Amino acid sequence: MSFQTTFKALSDPVRREILQLLTKQRLSAGEIGQHFTMTAATVSYHLKVLKKADLIDEEREKNFIYYSLNTTVLEEVLLWLTDLKGNGEDEENN
Repeated sequence: MSFQTTFKALSDPVRREILQLLTKQRLSAGEIGQHFTMTAATVSYHLKVLKKADLIDEEREKNFIYYSLNTTVLEEVLLWLTDLKGNGEDEENN
């Protein structure tokens, strides 16, 4: 995983909203598209960016592709941010 790719994917408010939708349940591209006023091609583009960043997984079932949140990458980002922030003990000891 590249943090640059991840943060680029997270920088767009539409993609963040897609991730928020996927926290509740897995959805098809059509179901995701119903929440937005954009073309199917635009939804597909956003899903492609999220998939490239490993923020979502896809699973094929018959004629549909369902997308779900990949929490592993989000956990890695959160761990990195937590480490970057530190726990404040070093500041108190200085």
